[in-house]
Amino acid sequence: MSRFKLRIDGPSGKIETVITDPGPTRRGLALIAHPHPLHGGTLDNKVVTTIASALYEQGYVAVRPNFRGVGLSEGEYDHGEGEVADMLAVLSFVRERYPDLPLVLAGFSFGAAVQSRVSEIARPKQLLLVGPAVNLFKMGTAPPHTLVIHGEHDELVPIDKVRAWSAQYGVTLAVVRDADHFFHKKLSQLKQHILELCPC
Repeated sequence: MSRFKLRIDGPSGKIETVITDPGPTRRGLALIAHPHPLHGGTLDNKVVTTIASALYEQGYVAVRPNFRGVGLSEGEYDHGEGEVADMLAVLSFVRERYPDLPLVLAGFSFGAAVQSRVSEIARPKQLLLVGPAVNLFKMGTAPPHTLVIHGEHDELVPIDKVRAWSAQYGVTLAVVRDADHFFHKKLSQLKQHILELCPC
């Protein structure tokens, strides 16, 4: 295993990015987006690191960038527009280094909304949306190979809103029982859902 931190060129300056690479046994590439930058969201968010850990354990290179204006990433928050461009810039960079690996796009909350829009351009093997803020931010469409994981008692994004959004595209929705938006004390259950259902 190797873990390293980079500052990748992006449309608004350098993008701080942490990459965890399982080495020669790698079987895929996972780009993971964190929650809202103005509400404490970073690449070290506990849900984001749980997603990264689950995908890494399945042999995926886990790539976690900080959106513009977060940590050592340059620029300022751009209401989801620039953040989509940030993800595409990071994806372009890692794609050059891992050109033949199948891609999983993943995101939590605001990051899930961003990745749903990135997926319309990047065409991943699978899209993983955890706690997608369907009622708060602009969402993209969901391809058939989308997995949505949501907390049963999410206080910010009601489960009924997510059920309706998922049903609109006919995608799989897995519900973590008794979980809130941040999966407090439910991270192990979240990880188990990912290991069992995503990517394949």
